[in-house]
Amino acid sequence: MAKTHEISVALRKDEGKGASRRLRRAGNVPAIVYGGGKLAPVSIQISHKDVLLASQTEWFYSSILDLNLNGDVQKVLLRDMQRHPFKQQILHLDFLRINENEEIRIRVPLHFINQETSPANKTAGCIIMHEITEVEISCLPKDLPEFIEVDVCDLKFDDIIHLSALKLPAGTAIPELKLGKEHDIAVVIAKLGREEVDAAPVEGAESAEKKEGEGDK
Repeated sequence: MAKTHEISVALRKDEGKGASRRLRRAGNVPAIVYGGGKLAPVSIQISHKDVLLASQTEWFYSSILDLNLNGDVQKVLLRDMQRHPFKQQILHLDFLRINENEEIRIRVPLHFINQETSPANKTAGCIIMHEITEVEISCLPKDLPEFIEVDVCDLKFDDIIHLSALKLPAGTAIPELKLGKEHDIAVVIAKLGREEVDAAPVEGAESAEKKEGEGDK
């Protein structure tokens, strides 16, 4: 199960573009918390320094967050984050309240392990491609993992690891796989590198060069 991470927030009294600009100048980020059945959306503000540090971690995007508003803790997921187009600045955040008895769908990171010792990694000219680095899963909040490990210790040249081969934690599923076999996409591929392919002789090229040389005589 993924750890929960607490973030201190405060109520946002004023709303509108002007109020949001003032908040940002004061070093805060405007945000909103919504969802949770009949609960009304709540406008909040968070320290930009705290948010910027959190945004550089995996857990901020794929874990349950505890928003602490003066002791009132609400469990949420990050649903949207607006960034400045060129400044290192976060402009706005959207958080979704969760019900601990209802399934959630969220993308979690993949961690690839034992790649260095795999047969594919020891094969000359072979490269290991990570086709995806995260996957969407469904589960109850209590079963949410921080990440999913992909063990490639037995990966050999020309092998492919598909979504269906991932070892999922108990209580989790990949909704994409319920849509049909064509959605069982590749996660890892071990194939010949581009340089090796380019260096391979093209069939008929040698004889063509020989004929061209004979014509020059």
